[in-house]
Amino acid sequence: MEPVISLDLAVALRDAGLKWLPAPGDRFAIPDRDLDDDVFVLSDMTIEVHDLPAGEGTIIGFNGTTEWALDDVDKEEAVWLPREDQLRELLGPGFRRLERQGSTYVVIVDDTDELYGADAPEDAYATAVLRRLLR
Repeated sequence: MEPVISLDLAVALRDAGLKWLPAPGDRFAIPDRDLDDDVFVLSDMTIEVHDLPAGEGTIIGFNGTTEWALDDVDKEEAVWLPREDQLRELLGPGFRRLERQGSTYVVIVDDTDELYGADAPEDAYATAVLRRLLR
């Protein structure tokens, strides 16, 4: 599996207002259920999104997972772990490049003089998205 952003960074993105419209291939975590270290992937086969009738919400259903005592969780209980390509897309047309400066990966965007750095590329992208959300 591809590297994922840290759960703390994903929670910070959610709390800053990043909206998640679950789609196949999306990765997520379920914190506070002794599952913090597990990464789940939405799939048309085993983990699907179900919109409840009359705007009652959205659940994530676990189909055919016999090792689980979970059938489903509310979408609000799950934390989206955006992929690197999704984070680049969230940066929009202002994204210029990712470069390595020593042991740090740095995201450069054209509308600011700030550099968004981290030890891993996906965390550098996520940090750039977070700072833009907090502006």
